[in-house]
Amino acid sequence: MARPKPISGYPEFLPSGRIIEQQVLDILRETFELHGFGSIETRAVEPMDVLTRKGEITKEVFVVRRLHADDADAGDQLGLHFDVTVPFARYVLENSGHLAFPFRRYQMQKVWRGERPQEGRYREFLQADIDIVGQEVLAAHHDIEIPLVALEAFERLHTELGLPSVVMHVNNRKLSQGFYEGLGIEDTAAVLQRVDKFDKIGAGAVKDLLVDELGLEAGVADKCVALAQIQSGDESFVEAVRALGVEGELLDEGLAELAAVVRYAAAAVPGRLVADLKIARGLDYYTGTVYETELVGFEKLGSVASGGRYDSLASDGRTTYPGVGYSFGVTRILVPLVNKGVVTTTRSVPTAVLVALDNEDTRPHATATAQKLRARGIACEVAPKADKFGKQIKYAERRGIPFVWFESNEVKDIRSGEQVAADPDTWQPPADDLRPRVVAGS
Repeated sequence: MARPKPISGYPEFLPSGRIIEQQVLDILRETFELHGFGSIETRAVEPMDVLTRKGEITKEVFVVRRLHADDADAGDQLGLHFDVTVPFARYVLENSGHLAFPFRRYQMQKVWRGERPQEGRYREFLQADIDIVGQEVLAAHHDIEIPLVALEAFERLHTELGLPSVVMHVNNRKLSQGFYEGLGIEDTAAVLQRVDKFDKIGAGAVKDLLVDELGLEAGVADKCVALAQIQSGDESFVEAVRALGVEGELLDEGLAELAAVVRYAAAAVPGRLVADLKIARGLDYYTGTVYETELVGFEKLGSVASGGRYDSLASDGRTTYPGVGYSFGVTRILVPLVNKGVVTTTRSVPTAVLVALDNEDTRPHATATAQKLRARGIACEVAPKADKFGKQIKYAERRGIPFVWFESNEVKDIRSGEQVAADPDTWQPPADDLRPRVVAGS
């Protein structure tokens, strides 16, 4: 069989990269649970009408059908979910009678999106989401809570694993929509879609789109661009918006909500969150605060984690379930960092000790020694075959295993060459060697 060719857009980690991913997920899980979020998992497929009812995402959905499906199956068409927010909304509707609101959940799952593969964008990737959902109402303070939880998680990833620090950019859809309405613009969603391209094409090109495609007057387009250029790490953005001379009740509401988020974040995580009035978020189910997050030093990747407030994503016609959520693009963050060697691991296997074999007759004794070590939480394996000790040590070196245990109850640190007597019932490796650690690359 010929060597298989990789499929673009479907990244697969080597064992070292997988260790990094697992430790990232452990920190995210611990942080979420410390804040009272419970874990759920939803199915991989949803009916197409569920996946495509919000936002212009149709072209990115992978359709699922049996290979030998006939025309009778056409009405039962399913698609792989492109995020976990839409499936979560369906989950809330189906299970609302069993949930206590506000409902707090986290979800770590693969998703699939049929976009053009490139660095930071993949067709199969892992997301980790948190959401808080209310029944009919959801207090505005949750819009502040969600980014603070996210930034706490990112800070742990930075300090404990050496991932880059982040800056979260925050806006409010009410602010933008109210501003556009104050200018007399009716199709505010179309303006948001053009402004969402700001970082990619720049101010001049955005103005051209507003004038040429939407027919806005040049002066009106100038004010839309001016709004998009406002950015601050404190509440001074409010006065900057006021200086543009636009008024409106919805604008006032959005300004107040965004100011509260910025004020709390400035006190809790100084320098990690800024008001950025060009942030729009492409999906149209967002209705209030929206978040986008960049890795410091890797801004070219764009936003690696995002979210926002949605007041009408989930509704059964009688009851509405508003929510606010945030999504960590785990694969989007890690693949570039691992591939560039920004983060690596001290070893690529969990094994801390290789138990050497004098000969095959001693394998039962070696296995018993290994079991004693494992019973105390020390990962180990028995040599695959009896061989010269030098070859067994080289095997450990290739695997990245730091210690070799001999039947004489001596243990050798193969990095330093130090060999000492040891008791399998009490010996403990140094704490840094007990598990593979994520460290900054060279």
